[in-house]
Amino acid sequence: MSARAATKVIIADDHPLFRGALSAAMEQALSAPEIVAVGSFDELDEALETHDEADLLLLDLNMPGCRGYSALVHARSIVPVLPVIVVSAFEDAKVSSSAIEHGAAGFIPKSAARETMSEAIQTVLAGGTWQPDADASDTGLGDGFTAKLANLTPQQQRVLIMLTDGLLNKQIALDLDISEATVKAHITAILRKLGVQTRTQAVIAARSLEIDWRAYARSGAGVQPPS
Repeated sequence: MSARAATKVIIADDHPLFRGALSAAMEQALSAPEIVAVGSFDELDEALETHDEADLLLLDLNMPGCRGYSALVHARSIVPVLPVIVVSAFEDAKVSSSAIEHGAAGFIPKSAARETMSEAIQTVLAGGTWQPDADASDTGLGDGFTAKLANLTPQQQRVLIMLTDGLLNKQIALDLDISEATVKAHITAILRKLGVQTRTQAVIAARSLEIDWRAYARSGAGVQPPS
């Protein structure tokens, strides 16, 4: 680790909710870290060149311009000494193992508690590696989550899509021509129907399914579970 007073961390994730959650985890794990946040492969590439003295990279595999483990391999080629923790909504053990095989020093599921993220960050910065236990990567959503999506009304599905795209309540209200109070009511109903506690958990689960909802939402037909 460098001798700077502040640990410099690059957070690469295209979703503002997750960037905020990861920033909060960094601040819990470290004393006043210097955070550089990016949201695409091109921005990551520029950050790696500009901040080649960074101490840690938190990397989402699914960003604009990335395919599979390409961003991880690229980061390792640009700054080989930079430890990388993959933070992903894809929580299969094979994904975790593949990330380590491609050069990551750690893998954290996005559903992990902030304390777990903090422990993983400290472990990797100390020179260790981190992989979740099988039980630790369980979101607790169960196998019926896709069926729960079908219970959402078309308008609730549209709101969830917009949450997944990173829109704020005010932006959703403007796009759907409804009030912010109505948006909040839809979000409350979405969380209840999906059996989750926070909007971040809903977005994590929805993204992990890789369902292209937009055609359904635009047609008003609603989202259907994949056959």
